[in-house]
Amino acid sequence: MSEFQDFLRRKFAYVAIGEFKSGKFEEAQRLFEQAVSSYGDGFRGTFLLQEPGTDRGISIIFWESAADMEANRTEAHETLLKQMTPLFAKSPSVAFYEVVCDIQPQEIAKSG
Repeated sequence: MSEFQDFLRRKFAYVAIGEFKSGKFEEAQRLFEQAVSSYGDGFRGTFLLQEPGTDRGISIIFWESAADMEANRTEAHETLLKQMTPLFAKSPSVAFYEVVCDIQPQEIAKSG
């Protein structure tokens, strides 16, 4: 029964959409990677997307729960975010979402 309960558990995604000052995306990416490398329990993966030819991007960080996300907000993590803040052209838009559909390629092949 626990496998069924695990199947029903949904991940959560922290999504930030923003634009960096001209030429600052690479530096922001480096800081983002450092911050993410410090995550532990409850971290389920991340994507950092960049709109081609621009300094606009989207970060999506997957968590087992909101509590896990909060538990990973360490002093080192906050320091990296403070270093990233002046790189933004304006404050990013951020939101927290529940993942309601997660389809992996191998699942598509099995159902076809």
